[in-house]
Parts: sequence; structure tokens; C-alpha cells
Amino acid sequence: MKKSAVAAKTSPQNPQKNAIHKTPFQKIEPYLYITPALILFCCFVFFPFAKTLFLSLHSTTPKGEISKFVGFSNFTSLLTSEAFRNSLFVTVKYSLMVVFFSIAAGFITGVLANEKIPGTGLFRTIYSLPMAISSAAASIIFIFVFHPSIGILNYLLGTDIGWLISDKWALFSVVMVTVWMNIGLNFIFILAALQSVPPELYESASLEGAGFFRKHLSITLPCISPTLFFLLIINVINSFQSFAQINLMTKGGPGQSTYVIVYSIYQEAFFNNRFGLACAESVILFFIILALTLVQFRLEKKVTY
Repeated sequence: MKKSAVAAKTSPQNPQKNAIHKTPFQKIEPYLYITPALILFCCFVFFPFAKTLFLSLHSTTPKGEISKFVGFSNFTSLLTSEAFRNSLFVTVKYSLMVVFFSIAAGFITGVLANEKIPGTGLFRTIYSLPMAISSAAASIIFIFVFHPSIGILNYLLGTDIGWLISDKWALFSVVMVTVWMNIGLNFIFILAALQSVPPELYESASLEGAGFFRKHLSITLPCISPTLFFLLIINVINSFQSFAQINLMTKGGPGQSTYVIVYSIYQEAFFNNRFGLACAESVILFFIILALTLVQFRLEKKVTY
């Protein structure tokens, strides 16, 4: 009887009584740690986004002051505009090329740098160098590379192509520059993923008679698919937001061959002084990127973990 009474007193029959009592400060302490980050997000992300949504429903004066509420007229004007549809087409075309070639180049350089050959450390440094160069600096360098008369590219190829002033080659030239700038990031992530692939898998494949390409197709790609999925999302978002190289190298031209949405937003806001229309374009661009990201996450089930 005495043992059962003692056991009854010590058993946790009431969880609330045995719970650790927290002081008021301990209850709010976790929120204090994230308060600085929340303040920054509110000032530089949430408030600007809300302001953009608000301005997209209004027309503005040349000074950016709100003149009147127009509802969805800005969106209607954009969706019925031939120039906006062209910029959307150019953006999609540009992004498809940038994403494909950036990830492919990162994968190839990562595989080569992962091989045990002399000079691998030097190759890794060279492949990573584009990350240390800003978009503006890279654009200025490639302006001289693509110059029709003194450019080194025409000299090496023995051609006389106006890379940045030709409707045929301007977009491809900007894509080449963007891919070169993206190689460093993709290379580092893919190389890190490759080093986590068990070497025993390659040894087993070699014993089965698998060649170089077969091993990477059947082993490497499935093993690093989570990294490729991450890079796909990052590259898609970055490609839709490209601006510096287009502004410096082609300014959306010649014609409208490189007139992407981000450059169109810049033109509408700071040259045409139509801030409401520019904000509407920004909102459309946001929802396009959001939709593409959600679609990619729906395809995540095909990723091997």
C-alpha cells in the first residue's frame, strides 16, 4: 500500500504540473532572435512588394506620384500589347537557352574536375573564376570580345560577324555571356555532389562493362538529381531576372531581339515614366516565376533521394 501511494505521487499523471514553467521573457525570447530578420524582410521585401501591387492598380504622374485608380487596366494593356508579348517570348527563349547550357556546362566541368588527373586543382580554380567577376565587369569585357572589327572572337573564328548588332546573333551572344557567368556556381554545387557519390558504384559498373558515358548516365545523374533540381530552380529564377548584361551589351536591341521583361520594366519606369505599368509588369513576372517554381516542385517526385 505504501509503495503504491509513493508511486502515485511520483507518476506524471498531470502533464501540466510536470511541464517546465516558462517566464514571460522565455516565451518571447525565440521571437526576439528573428525580429532583426523580420524587420529587414518587412523593409526590403514585404513592403516593396505590397507597394508594387498597390501601384500596379494606379496610374502615376511622371514624378511617380499616384494620379488615379485604374484597377486592372494596366494588366489589360500589357496582355494586349504586342511589345509585351514579344518581351515575354524573348524572355522564355533566353531563359531556356541559359538554363540548359548553364547546367550542362556546370555538369561537364564538374565531371572533368572530379577526375583524378594532373592539374585538377588548377582546373577547379579556373572553372570557379566567373563567380568572382560581377555582371557589369563581365559585360564590358565581352563587349570587346564580340566587337566586329577588333574583337578576339571574330579573329579566332576568321569571321566578320556583328555579334551584338545582329538580330540573328545578339540574343545568343548575351546567352553565352550569362552561361559563362553561371558556370562557377553550377560547377561548385555539382562538384560537391559528385564527391558524395560512392566510388564503389563506378567500380561495379566498370566490372559490368559500362563505359564512361553509361556510368554517368546510369549512376551520376540519379545520384546528384537533388542538386540538379536545386540548380534548375536557381537558374530559372536568375535567368528571368537577368538585366545588367542586357542593359550594357545590347540595351534590348537590335530591334527588340533582346528585349526581355526585366529590361522592359526598366524602360517603362525610368524612361517612359509609367510606373504603374512597370509595376504591373513586375507583378506578372513575379507570378510567372512563382508558377514555374511550383511546377518544378510538383516534378520533385522524380528526384532520387
